Amino acid sequence: MNAIALSPPSTFSPRSALAFPQPPPLRVLRAALATRLRRLVQPTRMELRIDVNQPDENIEVELDALHRRLHTPGDPMSACTRLPAPLPGLILHHREADGEHYVYVEDTIRGCLAGFTVFSRLIEVDRRTDRHVRSPHSKYAPAYRGRGIASAVYDWALGRGFCLVSGARQSEGAHALWRALARRHPLRWVALRGKRMHDLGTTLPPERATDLDIRMILLGHGWSLAQLHARSLLHPVANTTTDDALARRHDQRLTRADLDRLPHGGLP
Repeated sequence: MNAIALSPPSTFSPRSALAFPQPPPLRVLRAALATRLRRLVQPTRMELRIDVNQPDENIEVELDALHRRLHTPGDPMSACTRLPAPLPGLILHHREADGEHYVYVEDTIRGCLAGFTVFSRLIEVDRRTDRHVRSPHSKYAPAYRGRGIASAVYDWALGRGFCLVSGARQSEGAHALWRALARRHPLRWVALRGKRMHDLGTTLPPERATDLDIRMILLGHGWSLAQLHARSLLHPVANTTTDDALARRHDQRLTRADLDRLPHGGLP
């Protein structure tokens, strides 16, 4: 019978590749270094949070449904009024509901809806401010972007005297639109805090532009910076440290008042 030779138990050499964690390959280090360098040299974008990117097919489906409603008797959309169109072959349909304005752009030649803009009310401001500001939100089919249609719709709202406040997030196209409108209408940065708009001026440090309470405002027809301040629609920049201290003192006063109302011994 043949003898079976047993191999000795395996051991790792101190220099074995399995004995200690090894550094990543050189190509991995190079790729990581290149990525880091690109982030360091990339210019900081002075803009709001640009992270909205809705698939075009979803927009097309929504526009088709709205177009059918526009021509359905009895539907609220069928009672829209017409506005002057920015381009031949287009019709603007406008309706108002609960203080919000809807503008639908119809292409009569192709028989479809090119897009729409909703000028929404802002829950972040008080009632006084709510009467004069709106936040626009738009959806347009790809074939109708870059043709000045949305710009004309925004101009219509600004011409009615509304001041337009940007949303918390924007798409690349929406941000470019706001920058284009700023060539014709005064634009300022504002912070929305405590139901008020606080004026931050015409420029803003890049590190502040991405804060969630930071927005842009376009001044509508008939409005000036002095008028906005005089009517308490735009306030000076809030002193956060002072506001926090006042809030703490207010809470302390309320706590002391509650304790004074309790029976002797501090228990209800």
